[in-house]
Amino acid sequence: MGEIVGAAVVSHVPPIVLPPEVRLELNDGEEIDLVPGLHRLRTECLDPLGADTFVVFDTHWFTLIELVVAAHERRTGHYTSEELPRGMSAMPYDIPGDPELAHALADAAPDHGTWISAIDDPYLPIHYPTVNLLGFLQGDERWLTTSTCGTAGAEDFLLWGRMLADAIAGLDRRVVLLGSGGMSHRFWPLREFRDHESSDPANVVTPEARAADEAVVAAWEAGAHATVVDGYDDYRRHAPEGLFGHYLMMVGALGGRDCTAKGVRYSGYQSTAGTGQVHMWFGRPDGGWTA
Repeated sequence: MGEIVGAAVVSHVPPIVLPPEVRLELNDGEEIDLVPGLHRLRTECLDPLGADTFVVFDTHWFTLIELVVAAHERRTGHYTSEELPRGMSAMPYDIPGDPELAHALADAAPDHGTWISAIDDPYLPIHYPTVNLLGFLQGDERWLTTSTCGTAGAEDFLLWGRMLADAIAGLDRRVVLLGSGGMSHRFWPLREFRDHESSDPANVVTPEARAADEAVVAAWEAGAHATVVDGYDDYRRHAPEGLFGHYLMMVGALGGRDCTAKGVRYSGYQSTAGTGQVHMWFGRPDGGWTA
């Protein structure tokens, strides 16, 4: 029987893969806290768990009418971002996949009245919320990436998370869930952008967005996932990245609003180009995710 052994919301922002000297220039001479945070997450959280599979909820892989999961045996190639090719260019990736888990999830969809496809097309694009994590978190594990469905609502994301937990339980797996995405997600206008590139949270695009993000972070640290789930409609006013689907699918797999796992920060809360970012680790409580 498989199990989910850990989970995290992690930032994938482009500055983390820039050369160190460029990161320092952008951040007033200081290292961006997200970078050492990912290294610590690997050594302090992931290495001791002995997981064999990572599931990445990717906030840049937008699909329209269904959830899509990558069902490749292996994905290899080079990635250049159409969004920011100056900073993410010809990045190599070599990722073993988990087609058995992908198909187990997709095959269950008709019984739940929802729509999921497992796709192994070799030309299926890959996106940087997956690729940018590799240099920090990749070991020998399988990697399975899911899309973010742009027409989905909170109940769809939570359902897909519950279905993923069931699929994992039916297989021999030790799985870590990685919600790869940010919090509030509005950017500074181009003519103001370069005045707000440091990670100081004062650069989050509005005080209201910062306050909303910080309230979510506080709820995570308290294990109050019901507060976050119940407040989703209000939080949407601040445009959380990927409809906040990366978090909702993750927490859906951990028990939804009944999840009590307390979050531990692996970075400070900070800004990237006006958006809110943080790394937050959720270890499984001794009594289970909904203890």
